[in-house]
Amino acid sequence: MSSEHVTSPPAPALSIRGLGKRFGDKIAVNGISLDVPSGSFFGLVGPNGAGKTTTLSMATGLLRPDAGTVAIHGVDVWSEPLKAKSSLGVLADGVRLFDRLSGRQLVTYSGLLRGMDRETVATRTEDLLRVLDLQEAADKLVVDYSAGMTKKIALATALIHSPRVLVLDEPFEAVDPVSAANIRDILSDYVGHGGTVIVSSHVMDLVQRMCTHVAVIAGGNLLAAGTVDEVRAGESLEDRFVSLVGGRGTNEGLSWLHTS
Repeated sequence: MSSEHVTSPPAPALSIRGLGKRFGDKIAVNGISLDVPSGSFFGLVGPNGAGKTTTLSMATGLLRPDAGTVAIHGVDVWSEPLKAKSSLGVLADGVRLFDRLSGRQLVTYSGLLRGMDRETVATRTEDLLRVLDLQEAADKLVVDYSAGMTKKIALATALIHSPRVLVLDEPFEAVDPVSAANIRDILSDYVGHGGTVIVSSHVMDLVQRMCTHVAVIAGGNLLAAGTVDEVRAGESLEDRFVSLVGGRGTNEGLSWLHTS
């Protein structure tokens, strides 16, 4: 009697179970459970104040949850933080950088903090500065960067150690169209070679074009999750998002705007 070798499916890149967070009387995240498949380009979408940033902050170890668990490739973020975070690259929204360093110094510092050898850090830093079109600004202080340049140098610090999972909170906000296209190419190539990208956004067209999977969050609750086609259910993602989230206003009462 022969026994077949059965391989178990790979652990999700990110596994969230019962994640919750409250700020005073406000429930910011209400017991969310979600799996992000390994090798996916996963979009987390929702209106402003939906709980996207709070969810991602807890998922990446930046904010301690009140309830629930988070695992990165099967490693618990809160019981084994160093092991879990070693495979994470994070571009957090609104977190201050060490902006009194130059761009080159900041990316170099990020690599050395990860325990990489100086030669590898130097090579990868120059590669990232070139690909992100930051070579001319490499020796300027980050505090003097534009919003778009700051976003790009923060992305470089998230990529320097070649993480297995990239978590990017609004990575295209304030980024010019040419740089945005460049970043999309980098991320698509990264996913094509086995990486996982989790990106939060409220730009539905961008998510529909880039992502393989999507989750919709509103009011701290998970409203839908699955492949992009499953979630949009035959509609555009934007129309499906509006029908799920609600709150669409009318323009009644603005007749004074009519010029003819």
